Amino acid sequence: MSYKHIKFPEGGERITIDGDNIKVPNNPYVGYVEGDGIGPDITNASLRIWNAAVEKAYNGEREIKWVETFLGEKAAGIYDGDYFPLETLEATKELIVNIKGPLTTPVGGGFRSLNVALRQDLDLYSCVRPVEHFPGVPSPVRKPEEVDVVIFRENSEDVYSGIEYQAGSEECDKVTQFLRDEMGAKFHDGSAIGIKPISEFGTKRLVRKAIRYAIENGRESVTLVHKGNIMKFTEGGFRNWGYEVARDEFAEFTITEDELYNEYGGKQPEGKVVIKDRIADIIFQLMLLRPAEFDVLATMNLNGDYLSDAIAAEVGGVGIAPGANIADHVAVFEATHGTAPKYAGQDKVNPGSLLFSGVMMLEYMGWKEASELIRAAYVQTLDDKIVTYDFARQMEGATEVSTSGFADAIIERINGDIDIEALRAQREKQLEQERKEREIKRLLQPLEEMVESGRMPHAVGDVMTRNIISIPSDTIVDDAMHKMREHKISSIVVEPSDASGEWGVMTRRDVLSRVVTANRSTSSVTVDEICSRPALTVTPETSLHDAADFLTKNNISRALVEQNGKIIGIASETDIFDAVETFGWIPE
Repeated sequence: MSYKHIKFPEGGERITIDGDNIKVPNNPYVGYVEGDGIGPDITNASLRIWNAAVEKAYNGEREIKWVETFLGEKAAGIYDGDYFPLETLEATKELIVNIKGPLTTPVGGGFRSLNVALRQDLDLYSCVRPVEHFPGVPSPVRKPEEVDVVIFRENSEDVYSGIEYQAGSEECDKVTQFLRDEMGAKFHDGSAIGIKPISEFGTKRLVRKAIRYAIENGRESVTLVHKGNIMKFTEGGFRNWGYEVARDEFAEFTITEDELYNEYGGKQPEGKVVIKDRIADIIFQLMLLRPAEFDVLATMNLNGDYLSDAIAAEVGGVGIAPGANIADHVAVFEATHGTAPKYAGQDKVNPGSLLFSGVMMLEYMGWKEASELIRAAYVQTLDDKIVTYDFARQMEGATEVSTSGFADAIIERINGDIDIEALRAQREKQLEQERKEREIKRLLQPLEEMVESGRMPHAVGDVMTRNIISIPSDTIVDDAMHKMREHKISSIVVEPSDASGEWGVMTRRDVLSRVVTANRSTSSVTVDEICSRPALTVTPETSLHDAADFLTKNNISRALVEQNGKIIGIASETDIFDAVETFGWIPE
């Protein structure tokens, strides 16, 4: 396509699509929009940093050929008042990879939000927001270094889909009448009406992208965020469809959180991503108290909007929070903050949000060496306390510099002596240590970990005692009692006495009713004579409701837990009671 104002520089090649991936040449065309307000300041600074990193990382063998496209106020000046020219839309699709500065969006009137227009017209259904803390960045929380999460927010549905009707309008009256007369709905007179569509198609393509990201980047888990406990068909549907994607399309690479505990005892298998879910309001608390538990979050539109900014506040604010809106292939990376017209043209503000959106862009292109250089140089610059005004006022002994001066400092360090391999190895070692620590807690304190991580118990495997104490069948009762007291347990598992393979259980009650009451000697009776055999068993997948029913009907207080012919634990009425007391009980 020929363009009126958009110019492609000489010597570049177009990025192409190759199956499910993009194919990036050494001299790719990449689109950029300067942005409004502070846009020119942060864009020019960021362009210089990106170019320096690419040149250093690849010894001049790669170069981005930048193609300026136009949106917002600059576009209006070039295209006779058109803030969203059609040729920019077409060029964005053709270029595939694009980045833009902040754009003006009037509140309550004026033209349609340019950001929303881009997302809708290009079907950029996935808003991706990585949030991590960099050493030296001021933070309002005590352990910001534990925050390292990537949020995949569905962009096209939910209450942001634009289906709403103003109170008192003819359209609203029609919808109101239909909902009341045809559907029996009850709500206050004079209500405005909004519709919340959540589809299987929209959910699955978003969750699919989140799971692929987790697999390709060695992430530990994907958490589905929802309010399915209240909105069972929309947000509950999001949860259920998310699990279906993992089960039907990624079974080789994923396990559920239930499987992690019930089948693997809390020890995460190599190469498996754990799929779990959390209630939306709980995840806000957990991202403050236990952020290290979460790697990738997949959310609907509204939840994701709140979460993205709230979590960004933990690591320094939206001023340094990157983001992108991505379709199947076309991607628009962007600054996530506003235009800040008060500071326009003053060469003053922090370019972090746009800068790190460009880091995301480089990673999307497969140019991770360049992205790592920028990260390392940024950390060194902050470590030297060279910062823009927003950080300078929060740091003692800081040297305040302009936007362009901050770019100069980062470029100087990019061109210095940065050992990327050593930094990468250090980071991987740290991540591995953190994962091992979480795994040990899951293995040793499953119920406590469940409480603290926001996970609700559903099955026997969630509450059973895994480290069972067993004894041979010919053990005398005296010795068995000593062992029970030593381990502070009220029952003990008895191993099979013959080839039948039948396990047994001896309880305190057995000792009282079958030894003491019968006036027998504890030193001459074996446990095989008084234990209950065969011990009744359940599977780790047995629901707590069914387990309670099983114990009640069989008039027993505990059952062994069997999996694939092996006894892996024991579950008692006390275990179920403790779980219900801790978490409450919602009827199935």
